[in-house]
Amino acid sequence: MTNGAGDGEPRSVAVMFMTTEHSTLQSARAAAIAESTSRVTIFIGSVTGGMIALGLIATATHLNTSFYVLGVILLSTLSVIGFTTFDWVLQSAIEDHRYAERIEQLRACYLEAAPELSRYLASVTSSRRLAVHGSRSPRWRVFRTAAAMIGLVTAVIAGSAAAMFDAVVFGRSLIHGFITYGLVSVAVLAGLAWFQHRAWKPARRERLYGDDQEWPR
Repeated sequence: MTNGAGDGEPRSVAVMFMTTEHSTLQSARAAAIAESTSRVTIFIGSVTGGMIALGLIATATHLNTSFYVLGVILLSTLSVIGFTTFDWVLQSAIEDHRYAERIEQLRACYLEAAPELSRYLASVTSSRRLAVHGSRSPRWRVFRTAAAMIGLVTAVIAGSAAAMFDAVVFGRSLIHGFITYGLVSVAVLAGLAWFQHRAWKPARRERLYGDDQEWPR
């Protein structure tokens, strides 16, 4: 490639900028994924340790009132950790999606500048570019994300905490406890799903490519 501006080829400085930006985006995307994975690992580890501690408390207290009080405190704490982890992982997923789109925008520029590379690089239409990164899929894909998994676990923990609190306040009725657990779990899960859907809406509306680019649904 030459440095001339009128021969139709990218200038060397433009090529340098594009390759540097590509490398930076790849590094930023890898860092976002690693941070999200570490948050998920910390949360799952906390839940595992909490369940072990709850079992030890049950053995020590013989399922008396102290067990339910300590259980409410422990599960409530895990629920708070779950909510914060859900929000962080969700924002990381959106950030990762934006990085993927910007990377594909640069790759499209590479193929326009050197069409002969299409034999060796993935060459797809603009509406399929994000599919290379696994970001092009049906709307219900949000239920298969790490954030959705964290939301489900958090909903179960929050429902369990509510059931234990119900047992402390209103007595240890098995049916009443299951009803409280079900209502709270479903409400929390629905609320988190709604929050996730609302968080993805701006990302679907904003486009970096052009009018022909379709965002994941």
